[in-house]
This record gives sequence, structure tokens and C-alpha cells, in this order.
Amino acid sequence: VNDKEMATLAQKTKEGTKGVSLKAPGFTMKSTMKNVEVMSPPKAGAFKERPTGGTAFKKFYDRGDFPIALEHDTKGNKIAWKVEIEKLDYHHYLPLFFDGLCETEHPCEFFARQGVHDMLEHGGSKVLPVIPQLIIPIKNALNTRNPKVLCTTLKVLQHLVISADLVGEALVPYYRQILPILNIYKQQNLNSGDGIDYSQQKRENIGDLIQETLEAFEIHGGEDAFINIKYMVPTYESCKLN
Repeated sequence: VNDKEMATLAQKTKEGTKGVSLKAPGFTMKSTMKNVEVMSPPKAGAFKERPTGGTAFKKFYDRGDFPIALEHDTKGNKIAWKVEIEKLDYHHYLPLFFDGLCETEHPCEFFARQGVHDMLEHGGSKVLPVIPQLIIPIKNALNTRNPKVLCTTLKVLQHLVISADLVGEALVPYYRQILPILNIYKQQNLNSGDGIDYSQQKRENIGDLIQETLEAFEIHGGEDAFINIKYMVPTYESCKLN
């Protein structure tokens, strides 16, 4: 049988199986058969959003347990605290507000985000002893993989490390729980060519926020910070050594 006859035979075989869709997963016996299309592997889902379920923050808010109210002024919305922030029990309230970072709907989203920033701003020495209680809420917020929640949480982390002395160093043992998600999203930047990326002005670019957060961790985390960041995020380059 010459080449021409072989080509004709192959064409007839192809036409005979036209319309018949035989698919098989890779690396199986069926995938080695003729006229079988090997299926692509499924998506890993690294960037797929995870449902959060109900948060303790929403339960407490619905019950009216927080000493807060919504106040409108010329600059926008802000929280009207019914007690002095400095007098709050940080061991009780700060982890609850961090838990609310997973929220995406108004008003819970606003109260949790703004409440965290207000408490960090006025917390002083009260913040450091609460750090171990904040790790799980931070990890849960990052694990939602929701871009809006990620941006909010990264800004909170940047505020957290400068909120009081030694907070940055206290976070170093918990990098293994916080940084894996940052490693996944670190390279997620928009390649807009010569266009304008407005998310940079709004500080909503996840890749840039992660870089800023890692640099803040290194600057305020003491001498062991860089080696621990590098272990979890291999592509990170030191902002101090360079």
C-alpha cells in the first residue's frame, strides 16, 4: 500500500467516525485508543471564590451587641462609637471585627472594615496581646479568594504592622498561615500596555497591594522576617537588602 492509498484510507476512517465524540481522561488505557480525544485536566480552582458562610460578626451585629452606629457627614460615612474606643475590651471586640472582614454586603462590610481601622488607630499597646486571636479571622478572609475582601484584608494587614510596637515581629511565627494565599496572587497584575490602570489609583490592584504588604512585613518584622517571607513567597525580593 503506497502513501496515497494510506492517506485515502485515513481520510475514510476519519469521515466514518465524524460526529462520534469519544473522549477519555489522560493517562488511561482508553486514551491510547485510536480516534479518542484526550480531555484536558480540570482546573485546579486556585482563584475560585470560596463561600464564607455566616460570620460571628454578622450575628453580633444583627443582635445589636456592638456599641456602634452609622454617621453621615460631608466626607461620607463613618462609625459613631457609643463608647470611647480606648476603653473597649480588645480581646473581645478586635477578633470579632477582623472576623467581619469576610463580609461583602453593606452595612456589615463597612462596619467591619472601618471598625478595624478605628480600633487599630486607637489601640496602642492593647493590640499586641490580641495578635494570636486575629490569625484565624485573617486566614479566613484571605481564603475567600474574593478580590474585594483580599484588597480590604491586605490594607488592614499593612495598618496592623504599624499599629503598635513589636506587632510586626509578633506576626512572623504566623507567616505560614497568612502568606500562602499572597504567594498565589502575587503575580496577579493587569498588563494594560500603554493604557491607564485605574485600580492602582484606587489601591485595588491585588499584585501591588501584596508587594506593599510583604515589604511592610519585612520592614517591621525584625531580622527574621525576610528569610521567613522568602520561604513562603520564593519570588519576593528584599526591599532592605537591595
